[in-house]
Amino acid sequence: MITIYHNPRCSKSRETLALVQAHADERQLTLQVIDYQKAPLNFDELQKLLIALGDGDVQAMLRNNEPEYASLKLVSADTATALSAIAAHPHLLQRPIVTYQNIAAIGRPPEHVLTLFKKA
Repeated sequence: MITIYHNPRCSKSRETLALVQAHADERQLTLQVIDYQKAPLNFDELQKLLIALGDGDVQAMLRNNEPEYASLKLVSADTATALSAIAAHPHLLQRPIVTYQNIAAIGRPPEHVLTLFKKA
């Protein structure tokens, strides 16, 4: 199964969804689309997502152009603080994030997620 943490209002997220949908259709894979703003991830889910991203850099998961990023001083936040902030403010989550076979990639640019399918 492929999962995309998606924001339908984001053009990059929509572009990534189209790429992932095409890949899923070609290979007859199930695609789960999660609008993470309507169904926010909790701390444990975010921690698993960070591990799946592989590099352990929580900053990659954060949208640093959101007001809360500055007001919560997330530029220097430790992992637990950053993940707690994302859980409390879902719009801080970088988007989109795609997972496949316990590996994740951020779709910026959208084509970046295609490397996921080569690794798995």
